[in-house]
Amino acid sequence: MTYDFDRITPRRGTNAYKWDARPPFGEGGDDIIPLWVADMDFQVAPCITDVLRRRVDHGIFGYTQVPDSYYEAVIRWFGTRHGWKIERDWILYTSGVIPALSAVIKALTVPGDKVILQTPVYNCFFSSVRNNGCQMADSPLIHENGTYRFDFEDLERQCADPAAKLLLLCNPHNPAGRVWTPEELMQVGAIARRHGVIVVSDEIHCEIVMPGYRYTPYASLPGNREGSITLCSPSKSFNIAGLQIANIVTDNPDWRRRIDRAININEVCDVNPFGVIALQAAYSDEGADWLEQLNRYLAGNLDCLLRNLSGFPVCKLEGTYLAWVDCRSLGIPSETIEENLLREEKVWVNAGTMYGTEGFIRINLACPRSLLTEGIARIQKGLNRLQTH
Repeated sequence: MTYDFDRITPRRGTNAYKWDARPPFGEGGDDIIPLWVADMDFQVAPCITDVLRRRVDHGIFGYTQVPDSYYEAVIRWFGTRHGWKIERDWILYTSGVIPALSAVIKALTVPGDKVILQTPVYNCFFSSVRNNGCQMADSPLIHENGTYRFDFEDLERQCADPAAKLLLLCNPHNPAGRVWTPEELMQVGAIARRHGVIVVSDEIHCEIVMPGYRYTPYASLPGNREGSITLCSPSKSFNIAGLQIANIVTDNPDWRRRIDRAININEVCDVNPFGVIALQAAYSDEGADWLEQLNRYLAGNLDCLLRNLSGFPVCKLEGTYLAWVDCRSLGIPSETIEENLLREEKVWVNAGTMYGTEGFIRINLACPRSLLTEGIARIQKGLNRLQTH
């Protein structure tokens, strides 16, 4: 079956956060192109719509029980697609990756402990650390030759601090766009093990990879399973974030017990029936076929960006649908760029300061190409104008 990712489905007026949220600058309006928050403007795979429609037709939406078939779908998907052998007992379900992250931090740290981040990185990492009373220890990624790499020397120093308890890893990385190699991930694991630091790997973007790259689950590598916790969800890859379903995977029974307790303390232990069945549909052969076509379309959108945006380097995008654009040559704050593009060009992007790095903007490529083309034209116009002032 061929899927139409060029189709425009109107979302404004549907309470879509991406389209209907009030901009931080100005009054908004129907002429804004939103290329900011990380959800997609594509209809979900028909196999997901079909199971949701049948569930709606049933007409009763009470408390739901997570069935054996749910766990089997997760185990089969990661085993056959990514070579990661998961056992059922290792899986804890919850309502989202960020609630999962918060529960893990609550369970495995005490206020005052240090949690290591690697900036630029997803902004909710910062709030999850702060909200649990922990200190942030930044081990910035190194930007060179249009991409990012780990600073292993600095990471070793940060992990050697007795106060450091957790390392938050983003794999694939948002917003740097890296799909970390097995060799890189094994080196991270070796450093963490030397110092008794637990690696918490956010792998929510794991299915979105560009041609020539392959996602490797951190915990699938020799030595990395012990001492790690993986957070995963079909929400980004299959555009079902609103259905609120995610998993925490670890083979450590003591950690699972403590995390399960934290999930209940945070009151994110219940999930809705739509998320449960949507995950099972996504992790199917039909879901995989839709995903393969999606990735090819997103690669075309990346090519569209590279062909139509000039003068501002785009970091090498290996995974995710989020382009990281270097605007440091303008010499102005990222938030100023975001505000100016929104006010003057009616296109909404994310400022790099949101992710702990100045001088960059993040562009969401996951929309029909006609919309993206217009958005890029507006961005180019706005950046050119800022460059001449």
